[in-house]
Amino acid sequence: MVVAARTHRFNTTEYHALGTAGILAAEDRVELIQGELVEMSPIGSRHAGTVSRLTQILSQRLSGRAVVWVQNPILLDDFSEPQPDLALLRPHDDFYTDGLPTSADVLLVVEVADSSLEYDRTVKIPLYGHAGLPEAWLIDLVQPGIDVHRGPSPAGYREVRRARSGETLSPLALPELVLSVSTLLGSK
Repeated sequence: MVVAARTHRFNTTEYHALGTAGILAAEDRVELIQGELVEMSPIGSRHAGTVSRLTQILSQRLSGRAVVWVQNPILLDDFSEPQPDLALLRPHDDFYTDGLPTSADVLLVVEVADSSLEYDRTVKIPLYGHAGLPEAWLIDLVQPGIDVHRGPSPAGYREVRRARSGETLSPLALPELVLSVSTLLGSK
């Protein structure tokens, strides 16, 4: 006789309770995705350097027009609280200390991917589109380029295009912010 395994789908309240109770510690690299605790990939030097470069560029260029949110959680719904590599958020007087940002606060979300490329492309990016985030960029460090996702829908994003070195990008919410793809990728 085969017995089906039972699983428990966590909501965000239970997820935070695991941290409060000490079951999950700050050094546990997990995020809540569709009710499941998902272990995040280790961060290598290329990934870390790319996130650091993006953080510096965006912080300098945006100066008060957006909050640069680095590897911090975003509350998408009752069952998903991902930690994207970077997000640009609407300015908030308290810098979101009174509550995590939600989908309505996100101007752009960015995932930097090498070992996590397939997961980011097939799970996280569609999740962002389903949650209504207006734009998501997937920075591909394996085959260098930036996949720009726009037009959120329940199935993910309706528009996807690949930006390559030599091109420029501007987030929909901040069209005056013109960024060199080569600079974002760290290529000369």
